[in-house]
Amino acid sequence: MKIFKIFIIIFLFIGFTHLKSDEKNKKLQSKILKNIRCLICQGQSVYDSESEFASSIKVIVDRKINEGLKEELIYKFLREKYGNWVIYYPKLNKNTYILWLLPLLLFLFGGAIIYKKISKNKNEK
Repeated sequence: MKIFKIFIIIFLFIGFTHLKSDEKNKKLQSKILKNIRCLICQGQSVYDSESEFASSIKVIVDRKINEGLKEELIYKFLREKYGNWVIYYPKLNKNTYILWLLPLLLFLFGGAIIYKKISKNKNEK
């Protein structure tokens, strides 16, 4: 009887760790799918889309997670297959410098224009 109780405890422990692992995989899957652009529905993530492309990407990402691939390797696979454009937040590299720096430059340029107009108005008064 004591051995039977031990087996039940071990069985429950294994079952609960499996559930925790599934929850972790679902969180990783949703994080990845929210960062992938649907090539069919412009402006939607794969997570939000119901297109055939999105469905196939969901299956691919699920399969890659179950194979044990890490997040970076899944992104690398998708980048190689569909290009950098498929990922909403690409890494900073020589091809994406302008993508990352343009908003900052526009902000600084706009701030300089506003500062110049304000200082010009002060001088006129």
